[in-house]
Amino acid sequence: MSQLSSATPTRPKRLSTVDRWDIETDIAIVGFGGAGACAAIEAADAGSQVCIFEVAAAAGGSTALSSAEVYMGGGGGTRVQRACGYEDSTEDMIAYMMACQGEYGDEERIRMYCEGSLEHFNWLVELGARYKDSEYKERAIMAPTDDCLLYTGNEKAWPFREIAKPCPRGHNLEVEGDNGGPMLMGVLTENVEKRDIRVEYSTRALTLIADDNNSVYGLVVRMDGEERNIRARKGVILCAGGFVMNQEMLQKYVPNIAEAGNIPVGNPGDMGQGILMGQGVGGSVIHMNQAFVTLPFYPPASLTHGIFVNAQAQRFINEDVYHARIAHHALQQVDKRIYLILNHDDYEHPAFLNADVAGTGENIEELAEEIGLDPQMLGHTLDFYNKNARSGKDPLFHKSEVWLKSIEPPFAALDCTPGSGVFYPYFTLGGLDTLPTGEVLTLEGAPITGLFAAGRTACGVPRTASGYASGMSVGDATFFGRVTGKNVAAQTSH
Repeated sequence: MSQLSSATPTRPKRLSTVDRWDIETDIAIVGFGGAGACAAIEAADAGSQVCIFEVAAAAGGSTALSSAEVYMGGGGGTRVQRACGYEDSTEDMIAYMMACQGEYGDEERIRMYCEGSLEHFNWLVELGARYKDSEYKERAIMAPTDDCLLYTGNEKAWPFREIAKPCPRGHNLEVEGDNGGPMLMGVLTENVEKRDIRVEYSTRALTLIADDNNSVYGLVVRMDGEERNIRARKGVILCAGGFVMNQEMLQKYVPNIAEAGNIPVGNPGDMGQGILMGQGVGGSVIHMNQAFVTLPFYPPASLTHGIFVNAQAQRFINEDVYHARIAHHALQQVDKRIYLILNHDDYEHPAFLNADVAGTGENIEELAEEIGLDPQMLGHTLDFYNKNARSGKDPLFHKSEVWLKSIEPPFAALDCTPGSGVFYPYFTLGGLDTLPTGEVLTLEGAPITGLFAAGRTACGVPRTASGYASGMSVGDATFFGRVTGKNVAAQTSH
């Protein structure tokens, strides 16, 4: 048995030191979440021998912890979109998603995703994923019912509504509440088990095996307490998640999120192991300072009638945008104090926010005193907003008319300040730089022979909270997991 006494992910084992292979396969996949499962299914269906190595005792990854919304559309619309009366344009979907990612957007990757989205929906359905031909029409983070289709991003909010025709693209499985993740992973796991795919649970990937040119030939894993050498003739696919559970990496790359966020969204395996392994053979990382972060202030939808103000008692965003865009902008405010100002009629305590009522008041002076803001500035902000809202206008931030109404006393203010106890869930978006087909790239932009990545280990379609929509991460992981699996299966052995 070959032993490696001090295996670390950033120091690959050299091929010349390998005296035997303990397991040989065409494709070795690290991680059995959404990306790894989809890569394995497609690679096996293409005729390749596949082995998955999963550190946990069961499949799931962070996909199982999600609501498993998948962002899909284009091509005239999915079956569900058409049943609900929508005809979705691929070009509108591309334009919207490019606007969402802004300067971080990868047009080739986004175009591939949008052009293949309709086929991806059909593929999931063929595997056994159930989507009901119905729409949930209320403003919500996720559908509390078993309805499928809903708006899950900024599609109807300014400025996005002026860039592309709004269309709902969030697809929930036919299950009530936040239970889609286990259901989707159940479907994917069942399909892996139907195929001749070897799965090794409770197995930790330690480091890659590479030659002196950093071409990857396999990896070292710890299995049953022993370190074993795995030969991957066609390639290794890293689908090991992000680094949201690695405090050292968080402090290094996203210290603002690490300090402001208080609920890491991920599984214990999200330690950045796959990213570090890729770096160990010269892989480049991109956008490591970007993370999804959210301020889940709705439902109830009525809270959208309120206004967010900062420590200077000024608005900074149109409140009808997606909750991650709110959080992204909130964290950029000076002094970090954030309050949601509401009137009594629209107040209902939010289900997921955990925000305290910071103050109340029969007039603006009383409210300002309780929350510690300048009464004149807060009065000016509210007066200006109310004057325009009465005529259905928001000249500063263009909030949709449906959410515009005058905020009259008595007032209440919810404390949404980071660190106050209010929920700011987060997960990382940066990762290995890859081609859309999964090849991990060096700093010079050259593919590393034998090394591929998908899911949160790679930097995929969603790259900023500012334009995030629910379903983009699971959509990215499952779609590009498939793309990568097919691509590696087509490689020749090396």
